[in-house]
Amino acid sequence: MTKTIADIAKLAGVAKSTVSRYLNGGSVSDRTRENIERIIKEQNYVPNTFAQSLKAKRTNFIGTVVPRLDSYATSQTLIGIDEELRKNHYQMLIANTSQDLDREIEAIYDFARQKISGIILLAAQVTEAHLTAIHDIRIPVILVGQQHDQVHSLVHDDKRAGWLMGRHILDQGHRDIVYLGVTEKDRAVGVYRKEGVKQALETCPDCRVRYFETSFKMTDAMAAATRILEDAKPSVIVCATDNIALGVIKAAHLKGVRIPEDLSVTGFGGYDITEMIHPALTTVKYHYFQAGEQAARHIIQLVLEQPVDRLSVLDVELIRRESVDNL
Repeated sequence: MTKTIADIAKLAGVAKSTVSRYLNGGSVSDRTRENIERIIKEQNYVPNTFAQSLKAKRTNFIGTVVPRLDSYATSQTLIGIDEELRKNHYQMLIANTSQDLDREIEAIYDFARQKISGIILLAAQVTEAHLTAIHDIRIPVILVGQQHDQVHSLVHDDKRAGWLMGRHILDQGHRDIVYLGVTEKDRAVGVYRKEGVKQALETCPDCRVRYFETSFKMTDAMAAATRILEDAKPSVIVCATDNIALGVIKAAHLKGVRIPEDLSVTGFGGYDITEMIHPALTTVKYHYFQAGEQAARHIIQLVLEQPVDRLSVLDVELIRRESVDNL
């Protein structure tokens, strides 16, 4: 239920006028201010008057909410965002949520209270809590990497990426295939990427395809690959990300499985490291830096109340390297 000033005042044990005075920048005691701030944060309260003041007193700060900082995709996207914002005299503030959904929602409200002009949200998933927060704060928000019909979104073409990889391994003669994916809560990686691979492989009537799930962590991918290689002998493991592929390669090496002679491995992402390892990894390159640039341009346009397409899709590129054997 949406909270009102009266609700906040009751919870804080003060008069409505005191809460109103605080919200309008008036003088209140330090103890009262801390108490009201605590209640507002706990209740995720963003009053309409505050949202209106954000519009009237626009700042040059753009908030960026990221699920993790130790990620090639995130770092490249952030660099693109930062460079484009600076060109247009905006500054970026970053909130790292360490893949904690509660912290993600909290960061959205925190940025609103700081009078941020807009928010770029690199979300792993979009929940009802996200949609409620975006509606409550009433400032421009753009999703990057995920899409929702209620929010401006910028995504990579995950389904096409999956299809390109599926067609490539079929063209190389692979028929005994394992797909190592992630949770379907992540629609982009867990659903659309896998759907693209499935679409391509369904054109092959004599293929054997098995699907397994792991996390985004390299160590978890190593453990999953170890179990798979103990029970099955696929000719190729298609991995949902480059990090997962690196985990599979490590597991194969520890078991004495040669790549690509005994096992082919592919990834998605196009991380720099995939070109440096031996054998170099066949992958689908995602243009993360360009995604950051475009996200920054779009959020500036939304702040300036200019039209922006509800959904923007960035193309991807198949990179053929040595980790896939031609059978």
